[in-house]
Amino acid sequence: MSSPAQKEIRTMKDFLEETEMNLLECKVCFEKYRQQQRRRPKNLPCGHTMCQDCVSSLCRPGNERLECPFCRKACRKQDTSVCLPILHLLEILGRVVPDQPARSQVTKLKSASFNLSVSFGGWGVLFNPSGIAFCTKTKCLVVSHDGKKRIARFTMNGKCLQQTGAKEDSDNAIIYPADVAMTFDGFIIVTDTGDHSLKVFSQSGMCKLVVKQPFSLPWGLGINSKNEVMVSDPDNGNLVLLAVDFDNGNIQKCLDICSHLSRPREIAVCPRSGEVIVVEHLANKSKSSSSTCLKLFSSQMKLIRQIDSFSLSLLLPLAVHTSGVAFDRSGNILLADINNRCVICLHRMDGFNTIKHVVASGLSYPVALAVLDDGSVAVLDSGNHSVLIYSP
Repeated sequence: MSSPAQKEIRTMKDFLEETEMNLLECKVCFEKYRQQQRRRPKNLPCGHTMCQDCVSSLCRPGNERLECPFCRKACRKQDTSVCLPILHLLEILGRVVPDQPARSQVTKLKSASFNLSVSFGGWGVLFNPSGIAFCTKTKCLVVSHDGKKRIARFTMNGKCLQQTGAKEDSDNAIIYPADVAMTFDGFIIVTDTGDHSLKVFSQSGMCKLVVKQPFSLPWGLGINSKNEVMVSDPDNGNLVLLAVDFDNGNIQKCLDICSHLSRPREIAVCPRSGEVIVVEHLANKSKSSSSTCLKLFSSQMKLIRQIDSFSLSLLLPLAVHTSGVAFDRSGNILLADINNRCVICLHRMDGFNTIKHVVASGLSYPVALAVLDDGSVAVLDSGNHSVLIYSP
């Protein structure tokens, strides 16, 4: 090996050792940061970092307050937060040590089963996109975002065919879209958190219907096998079913089909079985953080199973925070996870007890999913304002 190459290797080793010593260990107890709860790196409001165990140890007896050992600024224990950059660095360097017995399962998750085939959008085309849907009639993707026109329709290779729903247009106005869905006959459904309404648009962009009652904050959307619209309402804690005459813009039926949910947002309907998956967003003691929980219902809205993020987090580097959900063609559940920046699959055949990566890398902030006719998965990435299509 040549001298320059040896020097470069030594430099890299020195860098890794320096990184491990100065960034990847707690400066209070000098233990290495790890994935397990006790050794997770925690940010203090002052900007300094220490492990969870030291945060707990430094709390004054009888209350939840502590004083930073480096700058002496006081804070509350609940004001600390997980230091994601350090956990991501641990993952990159291959130094994450998961709790047993999940070690072999985590290693198995490293390989992705899908490959990137197409990507499009980006800053200047999409702005803070929030929802995505596939139209089985036109074979196009529809995306809701915060651009001048809130709804964009794309071909599978990324050509923008149409934009509609300008914020300042009083007839077709969309203020803050949360989600978008496509009916079987090609109508576009949008939940608008700006004026707390659900809006229906034709393919040409004409607003056919605006529904404000009985919603408090309409959010997630799903279309069932009868071409009916399911809407989640996190403020009311329920799901609403709407049967609509889309051609004439008339509501035929409006029912509360599931109540007593905790801030339900993302939903999806399985085209194969009619099952419904709902993502609840559970508030933690700290107002700045939350966790997610999945609830799987039958087509008759009977609860089949509840899957909390803790059980999923045992197999991944960071706590799972579900931001998008869908069913694939086999009825498996697909989850977009913003914390681990990946898409994972819960398999139906074993009762959703094992998971694998669909997309393991290359995502920044995945917020929504759509499954295409050929089994490919379109991922809406709000971090880089783009749509990425992964094929098996």
